[in-house]
Amino acid sequence: MSAFRDLPPRLFFVLILAAVLPLAAQQAPDVSRYDALQNYRTGRDLEARNRMEEAERYYAEAVRICREEIARNAGNMDSYTVLTWTLQRQRRYADVITWGERALRIASDMRITETMGEAYFYLSNYTESLRFMQRYVNVLPQGDRASVAYFFIGEIYRLSEKWRHADIAYTTAVRLEPGSALWWYRLGSVRESAGERLFAVEAYERALALNPNYREANEALLRARQPAG
Repeated sequence: MSAFRDLPPRLFFVLILAAVLPLAAQQAPDVSRYDALQNYRTGRDLEARNRMEEAERYYAEAVRICREEIARNAGNMDSYTVLTWTLQRQRRYADVITWGERALRIASDMRITETMGEAYFYLSNYTESLRFMQRYVNVLPQGDRASVAYFFIGEIYRLSEKWRHADIAYTTAVRLEPGSALWWYRLGSVRESAGERLFAVEAYERALALNPNYREANEALLRARQPAG
């Protein structure tokens, strides 16, 4: 330190800052680690790239953060929302229902309502799934998840063999979000089941325009184009 004693005070502090700031930057906490939504989104990105083990670490961190936030503030609806989204990605559907019910006792939140509709569907409770999905689209017919909600409504009616109801739901889903080959294929399948082969062909063709390698849609299109007999 003796070499610094004769330096002007301003230069002395500049040198000290130059030495300390890089070390502080290295030791600064990763802010994203404490952000539940960012962890959830990172997990989704990793899942989309089929890096499931890494995705699960981010999902687990998102769950931990949300539960801590709820422990501090039981009325934090954003924390409940991210928590139920994350549990859904982890396929912990019963936990989605548990936390979703707890949240909806505090306040109505359509984000959680739609997520619970999906969870009930995957638990094969189609009555409750339909109730939650219909509640969502009744309140937010143009909402961010309206197309998904209508798709699940279509799925429920398809599984119940209510072809006309399913047709209406799928048609609404693809009108709101026309870029899913699966959704067009499902629409074609219920139209075919209802005996509306020409309209089924149209839907199958839309599915194949989006995904030319869609084997089931190719097979269905060939079948639907065959003369009735």
